[in-house]
Amino acid sequence: MERVRDLSLLPKAHLHLHFTGSMRPGTLLELADKYGVHLPEALTSGEPPKLRATDERGWFRFQRLYDAARSCLRAPEDIRRLVREAAEEDVRDGSGWLEIQVDPTSYAPRLGGLIPAMEIILDAVESASRETGLGMRVLVAANRMKHPLDARTLARLAVRYADRGVIGFGLSNDERRGMARDFDRAFAIAREGGLLAAPHGGELTGPASVRDCLDDLRAARIGHGVRAAEDPRLLRRLADQGVTCEVCPASNVALGVYETPAQVPLRTLFDAGVPMALGADDPLLFGSRLAAQYGIAREHHGFTDAELAELARQSVNGSAAPEDVRKKLLAGVDDWLAG
Repeated sequence: MERVRDLSLLPKAHLHLHFTGSMRPGTLLELADKYGVHLPEALTSGEPPKLRATDERGWFRFQRLYDAARSCLRAPEDIRRLVREAAEEDVRDGSGWLEIQVDPTSYAPRLGGLIPAMEIILDAVESASRETGLGMRVLVAANRMKHPLDARTLARLAVRYADRGVIGFGLSNDERRGMARDFDRAFAIAREGGLLAAPHGGELTGPASVRDCLDDLRAARIGHGVRAAEDPRLLRRLADQGVTCEVCPASNVALGVYETPAQVPLRTLFDAGVPMALGADDPLLFGSRLAAQYGIAREHHGFTDAELAELARQSVNGSAAPEDVRKKLLAGVDDWLAG
């Protein structure tokens, strides 16, 4: 019988973690108390909230909880705390590289404007990386619920800070709203500025949304992408082009995309040769962090340790980590497997 190795010791890269969603539940409660914010009961019960975002009403509820949590981040020290704790949690789970995703416009009103917000976030990331030893960078994500011109502004800002830790440009929020092609100019600005294109697609909507990300936004990575499993030709395309899907199993189940962890098509994507980077998405709301996603692959999909090591390699290879960091992490994966 194969010896079961500790997944928190498996070196890996974390490519799908949202900013507010990375918060520790205890930190949220402390900040809410600090600012006198009345949180919805779903955020104070000590259990992950019951979510189902496969309809408009469910997504609205999810977004309302997220916005309530974000309203507790009001000062630079709150931002620094959130980022440092996210880094500490990732290190505990074996992550050696984290690309945290943020829309700075969401924090700008309380932090003195868009540019100050961006600089506070990047300074916090730089400090947390130095303090914890975790390689960290930022992926700036536009909100598809807002006007495409806003996304262009954000893309220009992201490019401006490419030498300060911004490595990519994304597109988040409800995939059912706004066509990918409406944001093509914003992504062109980002790509021309040397940033990685990593929009969300293929979670709340089907394979067509993944194709749109590839065709209209020239995505190098797809946030989620699990619904590509429904289209064998699309799976072949993702595999042939080496497009990494940032798959978040706990999120998929919590949002009602799949009923159980066993239904998330991890094995389908893996066997088709689609590179994957498992991610925690929003641990604050979904209740589990990075290593637990690998645990789902092991427990519910029968991934062997050799296959889990391959998933970790794919996460590193799909990242924007510099070559020396990649080599160190990949060597660590081999050592973990050799045991």
